[in-house]
Amino acid sequence: MKVQEMSIDEIKPYENNPRINENGVDAVANSIKEFGWKQPIVVDKDNIIIVGHTRYLASKQLKLKKVPVIVANDLTPEQVKAYRLADNKTNELTEWDEDLLDVELNDIEQLSDIDMTDFGFENIEDEIELDEDNSSESSNPYTDKKEVPQYEIQGEEPDISELVDGTKAQELINKIEESNVPNDVKSFLKAGAMRHLKFNYAKIAEYYAHASKEVQDLFEDSALVILDYDDAIKKGYIKFKDDIEAVRSEEIDE
Repeated sequence: MKVQEMSIDEIKPYENNPRINENGVDAVANSIKEFGWKQPIVVDKDNIIIVGHTRYLASKQLKLKKVPVIVANDLTPEQVKAYRLADNKTNELTEWDEDLLDVELNDIEQLSDIDMTDFGFENIEDEIELDEDNSSESSNPYTDKKEVPQYEIQGEEPDISELVDGTKAQELINKIEESNVPNDVKSFLKAGAMRHLKFNYAKIAEYYAHASKEVQDLFEDSALVILDYDDAIKKGYIKFKDDIEAVRSEEIDE
C-alpha cells in the first residue's frame, strides 16, 4: 500500500456518490487541523474518489493544495463501486458503548484543552439521556422521540441560566476582545464563538413545558424544541432518516 501526495485539483469526486457528506465537513476539517492526516483519500486509476469524499471537502475548505492519497489501481470497476458502498455502510453498523464513551470524553475534558464539540460531539450527555429515556418507547417510525420529544411538565421549572453553558464561548470572546485584530474581525469572531454554547436540552424541554405560549412559540422558531417533522424539515432543522422515508413510501404504496 503506497501513500502518495497528490494535488487536490487532480482528484475528482464521484459524480454519483450516494452519501451526503456536507454535515461532516466541519468536524473532519477540525480533525485534520488538530491531529493531521491519518487516513488518506482512496481513488481509482482515474483519480476518482472511492473513499474519502468528506476528507476531500474538508481539504477544500482548509484550502489545502496537496493531500495524501492511495491509488487503488488493483480493483475492478465493480469492486470500486462495491468498496465505495461497503466502506460507508460498515461505519453504520457500529454503535457507542455510552458508559465508556462518557469516561473517554470526561478524561479528555479533564486532561487536555481539546474541545470534542469540534468533532461532532455536541451535547453528547443530553443525547445519551434522551436515548435512555426513549428506549422503552414505541418504535413507531414516524415519532423519533430523540428528535421530537413530548414536552410535558416532569418537575420544577429550571432557571433560565441552567439552559445553556456559555463558559467556552465567553472564554473565546474574552480572548478575542484582548486581541489586536480589527474591530470588524472581532465582531465576526465573536459571532463564531457562539457556536460553542452548550445547550442542556433536557432542561430546555422542562422550561418549555412550563412556559407561556409566546415563549414556547419563540423556542420553536429558534429550533430549541421541535414539534413537527415536516415543519422542521422545511426549515432545515432536521432531515428524515432513509429508513423512515422508506417506511412512509411503503405505506403510501399500500
